[in-house]
Amino acid sequence: MQDPRLEIQMLHDRLMVKPDSNGERRSGAGIVIPATAEVAKRLVWGEVFGVGNNVRTVKVGDRVLFARDEQYEVDVRGDTFLVLRERELHAVATERTEHGTGLYL
Repeated sequence: MQDPRLEIQMLHDRLMVKPDSNGERRSGAGIVIPATAEVAKRLVWGEVFGVGNNVRTVKVGDRVLFARDEQYEVDVRGDTFLVLRERELHAVATERTEHGTGLYL
């Protein structure tokens, strides 16, 4: 018997976010910096794949900036997602903004 495909619905103020990378990054000179090398707490970008009913400022498809530390991870069909609350976000990158920083991704 095959498992039925179930749609995931986020609850309340929760977001399901797929982080952009596994923590490894490159310096401006092209040097690979492993995820275990930590100089300061680092914020990461991710794409929103699901939002709860009480989320007000974020939509599916937006890119969000958040702290990777102490987030809950979940695997869905081989992909890793993070579950966090809207208040844990530091910034939202979207085309719909009315007043931003003037910086673009």
